[in-house]
This record gives sequence, structure tokens and C-alpha cells, in this order.
Amino acid sequence: MTATPATAAPAASAEASSSGAAVPAVSPWRGRCLGTRTVSYTERDAIFYALAVGARADDLDLVFEERLRVLPTFALTLAQWAPDALGALGAFDITTAVHGSQRLTVRRPLPRSGELSMTACVAEVWDKGGAAVFDVEVESDHFLATWSLFAPGSGGFGGERGPSGPRRPEGAADRRLSVATHPEQAAQYRLLGDRHHMHIDPEAARAAGMPRPFLHGLCTLAAVTLPAAGVLGAHPADLTELEARFSAPVFPGDRLAVDAWDEGPGGLRLEASAYGHPVLTGVRTRFAVAPGPENPSAALAPAEGDL
Repeated sequence: MTATPATAAPAASAEASSSGAAVPAVSPWRGRCLGTRTVSYTERDAIFYALAVGARADDLDLVFEERLRVLPTFALTLAQWAPDALGALGAFDITTAVHGSQRLTVRRPLPRSGELSMTACVAEVWDKGGAAVFDVEVESDHFLATWSLFAPGSGGFGGERGPSGPRRPEGAADRRLSVATHPEQAAQYRLLGDRHHMHIDPEAARAAGMPRPFLHGLCTLAAVTLPAAGVLGAHPADLTELEARFSAPVFPGDRLAVDAWDEGPGGLRLEASAYGHPVLTGVRTRFAVAPGPENPSAALAPAEGDL
């Protein structure tokens, strides 16, 4: 079902409570339904996704249909229609809005191929003063995903500011990984659905304030989860929870330094940087692993990895 275009909504305003204190205003976009959509995909799509985010040819259970396990983050490409639909309704300026953060909760594994029905809504709108953050929530039987979209020029309506970002873990990281991206990665990843021109066209990238086309944040995030699973002795398809903030763009071909802190069986905190500047912050991953000799998630020794 396609969402019906919205008419211009009146500006929200704060009201006074019985005690005289101002009650935070609520954006007229909060709670807006974006519709329900059924999306189909094939084994080829799931395999292409795995290759686009960094799987290797010898990762047979990610790239060979006879053994295929679908990466849970593939669901985010199938649900990309929802944040795009909100922009098309005129909630914010699509030329300046950016993807601020992402959350994903996995409810059940994705099948190798088939159809997924999803329902989307605007779960919350936070007022950052000169900007607003729109939380777009997409729900299906297989996952719950939330896009947080930072939209300059859409704030100042008197609403709540919302939660602040997580702090970097204290102390030295338990492990540091090196994760490579490749020059063709953005060109490949965009074929999975997010075809915004700034990821392929130099002129569009410069118009967005970037020196050249840059990698999709969700591609960068998925690329980091692959070695994170390896650190835990887990399979990347066993991801159950993921969240992250996109702090700065990554350019195709950049090499990322990833610090990892153990958070108990199956869990890691991660921070990724490029050329000394943070690009992914507040990353939390959790995988379904059984602690023990074969999955020593509670015993991360300081080490250097190169993936």
C-alpha cells in the first residue's frame, strides 16, 4: 500500500500545564503511518548483498546458494522504502537530511528467498533546535528496525530534545581490527535499493558538501559486523541486535580502524575510525552464541586483526 501524500501540517506549539510549566510540543509528523509494503527477493539478491558488504568468495554460507544463510542486515535494504517515503511526503528537505543512526532487532532468521511484509510509521520526532530527528520504525515478523534521520531546518517546534548519544567505553579496547573497504563498494551497494546520487555522482556528492561520492552508512556498518562476529566466534547470520551512530562519511577504499570492547557472551561495543576521525560511534552488536571453548566471547585478548 502506498502512503497518501500529506497536506501541510500546522506548526506545533507548546502548551502550559496546570502547574504553569510548558508542556513539550509534539510534531504533527509523530505517529504518521507510512503504509505497508510487501517486498520480494531472491537468493541472488541476498548473495549480492553479502558480497557488497565485504563477504569473501570462500564464505560459502554467505555466497553459495546451496549453503546460504542470509545476513540479518540485508533486511535494512528491503525496508529502505520507509525513510524514503517520509522524505517524499515533505517532512524534511531530502537534499540536506542525513542518516544519523540505526537500530535493528532480529526476531527470526530471514529465509533464503521469498516475500516480507512490513509496516512503517514515524515513531518519534525529537526537537534539536535548528534541526529535528525523525525516528522511522519498520516492523515485520522477522525484524524491528529504526532509522533516525537528522533533518536541518525542521526543529524549533518546542518538542523534547530526545536521548543523547552513548559515550565511548572507558579504558583501552580489548581488541583492534582493521577493516578494508574497496573503491567499487558504493557503486555495488546502491544497486540494492539506496540509489541516492551522492553515492555515485561526484557533482551530487559535492552538492551535499562532500568532496566525492561516499559509502552508504548501512554498508559501512554491515562491513564492520562481519569481523565482529569473527571476534566472538559467532556466525554473522546469528546477529540478534545492532545499533550505531553515523559520525562521519566513509569513502570507498578507506581502511577502518575498529576498537572492540567485550560486553559479555555474544556482545561487543565498537568504535570505527578512518584517518583518526570517528565514523561509527556507539556501536553495539549482539550475536546468538553459546559461551564456551568454541566461542570464547568472554576472553578477548588485546590483539591486532586485519580483515
